Amino acid sequence: MAPRSPHAEEWQPVCRVAELEVERGVTALVHGQAIAIFRTTDDHVYALGNHDPFAKASVIARGIVGTRGDIPFVASPAHRHAFDLRSGKCLDDAHVSVPAYDVKVVEGVVLVGHRKVNAA
Repeated sequence: MAPRSPHAEEWQPVCRVAELEVERGVTALVHGQAIAIFRTTDDHVYALGNHDPFAKASVIARGIVGTRGDIPFVASPAHRHAFDLRSGKCLDDAHVSVPAYDVKVVEGVVLVGHRKVNAA
């Protein structure tokens, strides 16, 4: 048997990319955290923490997906604050952010890694 990579557990399979509705969020438990997963019209997949710091509720996955210029974002359904899907930074308040997570798609499967180092 081949030795396991020490980093194999860093990427957690969540679902098949085809199962994600475009511009709709879903919630998954990844590394013990509730994560909101989004697929955009250009087939990019993003992952943010599901907790809205303004509403103090886990609602980000139910937000509205859109763009501001070339920035893909999700607007919280509670107070409509927009969060950059790439970084988790709030577009309406530079002092606030939500965690952003590394995402990759391998053979049609969405894999979510750990929290991005330079985000949120």
